[in-house]
Amino acid sequence: MSEFARFLFGRQTRRRWLHLIIGGALAMPYVFVGQLVVGPATDSRYVFNDLPLQLLSFALGLPLAAVTSVLFPLTRPLEAGAVRWLCGVDRDRLAYGPARTRDAKGRTAAWFTLHLGLGGIISGMSLAVPPFAGFLVALPLIVWLGGTEFVELPEALEQTWVVALAPVAGTATLLALAGCAAVCGALLARWAPALLGPTPEDRLAAAEARAADLAVRNRLARELHDSVGHALSAVTLQASAARRVLDTDPEFVREALAAIEDTTRRTVGELDAVLGVLRDGDAPGTAPAPTLAADLDCLLRRTRASGLRVTATVDADPAALPPVLSREAYRIVQEGLSNALKHAGDGAAVRLRIEVTDGHLEITVENPVAPTPELRPGGGHGLRGIADRARLLGGTTRAGAAQGMWRLYVRLPTKGPA
Repeated sequence: MSEFARFLFGRQTRRRWLHLIIGGALAMPYVFVGQLVVGPATDSRYVFNDLPLQLLSFALGLPLAAVTSVLFPLTRPLEAGAVRWLCGVDRDRLAYGPARTRDAKGRTAAWFTLHLGLGGIISGMSLAVPPFAGFLVALPLIVWLGGTEFVELPEALEQTWVVALAPVAGTATLLALAGCAAVCGALLARWAPALLGPTPEDRLAAAEARAADLAVRNRLARELHDSVGHALSAVTLQASAARRVLDTDPEFVREALAAIEDTTRRTVGELDAVLGVLRDGDAPGTAPAPTLAADLDCLLRRTRASGLRVTATVDADPAALPPVLSREAYRIVQEGLSNALKHAGDGAAVRLRIEVTDGHLEITVENPVAPTPELRPGGGHGLRGIADRARLLGGTTRAGAAQGMWRLYVRLPTKGPA
């Protein structure tokens, strides 16, 4: 019983009833246009007082509503918003973009016609039924008070048994109105996903938007990992080495502190560059993203200040590389040296080689693997980030350990996907 009462008078039902009333209000202009056609066609000057002519005007107005929804593609998002808030339909089952395709326009027209048709019927019933039902409920009281002297009643209502049953009939009429509104609201909520739901094109566009957003997030994550991870690894090693010789080698401590200051200052600039990493050009006041041509020497100097003995061989002109390739190659070298900082051990010898061969930029980083490497800051996603960068540029990556040496090899095309 409680479920039935909730179905007739629950909060969701009342909201759907309101949605139907809105549909009836939207139908009124089309009914007025229908009256302009019905009146002259039937030679009637009182269409508004004639129920059959009113229904005919209503029937003529609905096709006009369908045409309107086709001519105005924004009808679909407006209707979808109302359905979401008033009918309780999940937003993921509705399309919020304008109807552009023929299929989407046809389904929107069907929905708009259905909404205004059922809404007009329920609105008319909501205006007419409650006063009539109220009169039936109050009829025994009117008769008892002698109100029949002032109110002319039909002969059928003057019989005693009719007067006694009038309140029951009035209550049943109100329940019938509530039931009709509840059923129509439930039907609209059920049909909304089929008529206002996304088309295959909408689903594809949404999937592409999610993929683009995920790509942006992954790209930013790689940039932050490479710049901040390398900086933290370098600063940790520099601070650790300075702490061990704090009392015996003040000059080394001063150099380590200077290197820490330079590393942190540089990293702050790179963090600023991350904000515009996916733009073709940097916004005014934004530091440019580091590149192999402009920042390799500084990167090597900071890495050596951390305690690694880096031997770099560059058989290429970084300035001749495409800007995107130079930027991504810098990040790959940075991550390779960062891995060496974390896993090779203090004072390890690292070999870096950068060369251009057969139209490809080749990057090789080799370093010994410490027997018990000290845990350094980093999320363990560096190699995955290198592989992602190489794949986006159309290149390949190989990494692995053999005979106590770790070797990272990346081969990137100088032209093509980059």
